[in-house]
This record gives sequence, structure tokens and C-alpha cells, in this order.
Amino acid sequence: MKTPAQRGRGTRGLTRDEVLDATVDLAEERGLDAVSMRAVADRLGVTPMALYRYVGDKQGLLDGLVERLLRDMPDDDPALPWRDRLRAFGSGIRAIARRHPDLFMLLLTRPTVTEESRRPRNAIQAMLRDAGVPEDVVRPLQRLLDTVGMGLAASEASGRFTGDPEGVEEVYDLAEEIFIAAIERYSS
Repeated sequence: MKTPAQRGRGTRGLTRDEVLDATVDLAEERGLDAVSMRAVADRLGVTPMALYRYVGDKQGLLDGLVERLLRDMPDDDPALPWRDRLRAFGSGIRAIARRHPDLFMLLLTRPTVTEESRRPRNAIQAMLRDAGVPEDVVRPLQRLLDTVGMGLAASEASGRFTGDPEGVEEVYDLAEEIFIAAIERYSS
């Protein structure tokens, strides 16, 4: 029987990005149920133990998927008006849902626990502060914006919204109008 070194397993250095890339690829090819430490390790040609230093465990793999999805969100530009920044984030979340419709539901079911995955949440909170929303309303309003925005994007990406594209755009336009009115209601 060959040793791990003879098989080439566990002998090369990995990066967290490589582990997460392999996890995304596996999940998109075979579904979330296929994601396991062993399956990702096999894809990378290492032992499952080699992954623990990068992601900890299977929950870490799933947290990494959330991180990887949210990495595609646009960078916030505080020099722009808050409305433009909020629209950019709305477009960003829609684009992620379209690119990764099967994985996107993770954003509605898992917390954002890594620093990278918290970046969009922190940016939205900054936008709300810049709009003059009082601090005690910032977090609940951000959660509402996230949940409704991601729910709309998930519905669109999964095909739940039927009908013409103009009808879908009308839903987004209405949501934007309602959100802006809510933010302005709380603005000082």
C-alpha cells in the first residue's frame, strides 16, 4: 500500500482560497449535500485532515461558501450618495443569485461569521448611518433590507417569479421605492 506521500496526498501546501474554490466547484456540480471534508479533500488530492487548518470542519466549509458568495459583492464607495450605493448592493446580490442559484439559499440560512462575509453587512450599515438613520435602527433595518433583498433575488434565480422580465423589474422597483421611503422615514 502506498503512503500518503507516495500518492501525492497531503504533501503540497494549500491555501484557504484553494479549499473554498474546490468547495464551490463541488457544491455547484453535485449539490450542497455532496459537500464534506472527505469530498473536498479528494478533489484537492489531500487527506481530509489537511483541510482542518483552513476551515475547521464541515460547518467551516459552509461558512466559507457564504464568504465566497459574498466576496462577489461590489466594494462600497462612501463618496457616492447612499441611494446609489444601496442600488449597487441590490444589483450585486441579484447577480450572485443568478450566478449561483443553488448555493444562494445558504445566504438565507447561515450566519455571516467570517470577516469577509461580514463586509457587505457592514457596508450596508455604513450606508444607513450615512443616510442619517439612528444607531438603534441601523441593525434591524439592515437585517430587513438583507432578508427582503435576498428573498427577492432567490425567488428570481430559482424561477419562482414567472412572467415577463418587465414584471420582475417592477417588483424590484417597488421594493427599492419602499426601502428608500423607509430609510428616509428614519433619517435625521
